[in-house]
Amino acid sequence: MAGINIPGVTDQYNTNDTVEKLMKVERIPLTREQDSLKTFKAQKDAWRDVNRKMSALRDSVKTLYSYDNPFNNKLSSTTDEYAITADAGRAASYDSFKIDVIQPATADRFLSSELPADSTVPGGTYTFKVADKTVTLRWNGGTLSDFSDAINKRGGDILKSLVIGAGAGKKTLLIESLKTGEANRLTFEDDAKTFAVSSGMISPVKNSTSEFGTMQTEFRPAPAESVTEQSGMPKISNGNITVASKTVTIPPRSGFSLTIPSNVGSNQHLVFTLTKQPVDDITAELNKVPATPQLPDAGSASFGDITINNSPSDTLIGNAVPTQREPLAPVSSDSVVFAVMADGSEKEILTPQILTDAETKVDIDMKEYSDIKSIAVRNRNTGVSLAMSSVSAYDPKAASGYEPNNAVTTAGDAVIRYEGITIKRSTNDIDDVIPSVTLHVHAKTDKTAVISVKPDTESSKQALITFVGKYNEALAEINILSQNKPELVDELTYLSDDDRKKETEKLGIFLSDFSLTNVKSSLQAIESGKYAASDSAKITMLSQAGVSTSASGSYSGYSESRLRGYLEIDEKKLDSALANNLDDIKNMFGYDSDGDLIVDSGIAYRLDKELTAYVQTGGIIAAKTSSLDSQIKTSESKIAKLETQMDQKEQELRQKYASMEGSLNSLETQQSTISNFSKQNGNQ
Repeated sequence: MAGINIPGVTDQYNTNDTVEKLMKVERIPLTREQDSLKTFKAQKDAWRDVNRKMSALRDSVKTLYSYDNPFNNKLSSTTDEYAITADAGRAASYDSFKIDVIQPATADRFLSSELPADSTVPGGTYTFKVADKTVTLRWNGGTLSDFSDAINKRGGDILKSLVIGAGAGKKTLLIESLKTGEANRLTFEDDAKTFAVSSGMISPVKNSTSEFGTMQTEFRPAPAESVTEQSGMPKISNGNITVASKTVTIPPRSGFSLTIPSNVGSNQHLVFTLTKQPVDDITAELNKVPATPQLPDAGSASFGDITINNSPSDTLIGNAVPTQREPLAPVSSDSVVFAVMADGSEKEILTPQILTDAETKVDIDMKEYSDIKSIAVRNRNTGVSLAMSSVSAYDPKAASGYEPNNAVTTAGDAVIRYEGITIKRSTNDIDDVIPSVTLHVHAKTDKTAVISVKPDTESSKQALITFVGKYNEALAEINILSQNKPELVDELTYLSDDDRKKETEKLGIFLSDFSLTNVKSSLQAIESGKYAASDSAKITMLSQAGVSTSASGSYSGYSESRLRGYLEIDEKKLDSALANNLDDIKNMFGYDSDGDLIVDSGIAYRLDKELTAYVQTGGIIAAKTSSLDSQIKTSESKIAKLETQMDQKEQELRQKYASMEGSLNSLETQQSTISNFSKQNGNQ
């Protein structure tokens, strides 16, 4: 008896193989279209890869001629990095500067006395002031650590606190201002003052202010100085100065010397004001004085109708020929105040606004003039009178009526001497002394520091190395896509195994597309061209700067790999070119050829323009990928339609063969039945 046969399962007649063979023929158009779709997608990925590498190259060349190009970068160095450093901006001049740091800017940092470790801070309103900034803390009471944490939470960028272990069972509380500068003093108010006093952080002081320069007898003649004056101009004299109500009036061409009392300490400041009082310029009257003496008339005597004239004087003065004198010119000078040192030398105390401001405050820090013995004031002006207040000597630490007992540092300005000029700033970062240079003050200099500004050739070198790397990567991608040579991949030793496999699959994918060969020719023509921004330029080609297709010179004879167009760097030659001809290299990459202040020529400019045509939105590569997108979409539609047709065709074939197989099975069953019947009848 024949076994049971299920069409499509037992496949007694190999109908499945037959259907598959028939469908393989039917699927040829589908397979062909799927291969086309795979090619389209591979081409799109390839265009994306070359677009990415060409874009990276364009970004690199943009930096070589833009405003931020590395050739304008500056480096600053100092002979005393511990005391002062500097940052040079791109507009800084190549130069060197002499700086003396008298003192860095400091902030108030006050310590309490040693307190028991379990000390508490009573509740209250704690107010701390730093200049015009106020920090108010409403405290409910608690430990030193909790109090310190509360200050830090409220202090922001103004105030800071720290609890320091001072020994066995002892702690101290540090409260410090975060603002440097003499004007940013830390003061305590409300309960903060009470606690600061009780904890030994501050204590009241007696008034330490003293005053001098209030009596006429204190003002002596100013020291003589070797200043060339106009012929006929009155000498500086103290004969006309007057003192009244602690104010000294200093008429034009007057001056004096005021000795500093011996009880004024080196930690004190001398403060006074100078008030400008415009007066009639004395040169007008001085110019009316004749150049030679004028003798009076000899006179006469009369008696009745008789008049007898006296004989003229027989002195030779009357017969002298009058001399011609140049008219005196008005004098206007802001050099008024000088510190007179023990050795007789003088240092000017700058008062640059004295002729423009109504009142000028002069503050002399005695620490800056350790050998000062007196103050000299010279009013050289002919049209300005000055009124000077008495001089107050005070200790700035005790200005609030309290002084710190355990000051780590006290608020003070940074004081530097730049090219002999004393300059004070409230911060240690000073950016308004040297144009485009920011000074960073750290500590007092032992000797004059020299700050030098030089070109940053290292950043220029790195930018050129990056450019060469990006150029070679883009060129390698172009070579691989436009040529079917396995050695193109083998030569790229920097590729990983996965990258090497990926690049091998892309070999020659655009063999018949001339876009890439054209851009390669353009790039090579640009990088090998000559660019002379001026007739005096010594470097006008990349090869002269040590960058070329054979810069290393490490081979001889023919080498096909050397003909790919890849750039190489002769590092020694490049270093020399950057050190000696930096401006030429900068101009070689981008310069203004027509004087309109816009870069319009140079290697980087032309490369950027060439690459932009390919990688910009709507550019050549975008057009290529857009066309491929359309082809991919059309191909996917065809594939979907063919797949539907193939499914229908396969279903039809399987139905037909299943029906045929069923019929054959039925006939086989009938034949088997008849055969069995015949055998049974024969046995009977």
